[in-house]
Amino acid sequence: MNKQTWIIALSFLALVGCGKHEKPNFTYMPDMHYSPAIKAQEGIQRLPVAGTIPRGYEPYAHQDLDPVAAGKLHQNPVPRTKETLARGQKIFNTYCIVCHGAYGEGDGSVVPKYPRPPSLQSDKIKGYADGSIYNVITLGQNLMSSYASQIAPEDRWALVHYIRALQRAKNPSPADMKFVEDRNAALAR
Repeated sequence: MNKQTWIIALSFLALVGCGKHEKPNFTYMPDMHYSPAIKAQEGIQRLPVAGTIPRGYEPYAHQDLDPVAAGKLHQNPVPRTKETLARGQKIFNTYCIVCHGAYGEGDGSVVPKYPRPPSLQSDKIKGYADGSIYNVITLGQNLMSSYASQIAPEDRWALVHYIRALQRAKNPSPADMKFVEDRNAALAR
């Protein structure tokens, strides 16, 4: 074939391909072409079988109780150690400090834009049992949402220990003051 024949053949193919083709003459994969378009998170979703729970999930038995009643039912199972307090401090600084402030007084960085949260130093919160504070962290209360999905149960108990340490640091008992004086005296020797 010469050069002129090639040009004519290519021109013919180009002209044939430039027409209006609203419907294809041949559908190569009809299952894909005519499948219904479903966007993510739309349509009927499969529900899990009744009674199933995810792996690692620990159901919380005190869903329907107020914090005071829940506090009477369970106590802190995590021992108060240096590591536990450090873990509680890390959790507090990650999740709680923005609303409750560094010392738990309700003066966090979001307070000018949102309502002031209750002080963890108040007599009401000091009077709560450890289980009551755990219940509020787990289920939320008033404007505070639940932190059950963000904070593991053992870390919630560590957080309760840290909140108690903040309360004792702000208002030490006479026994705490004597301990500090004895420790300072021992260090001075």
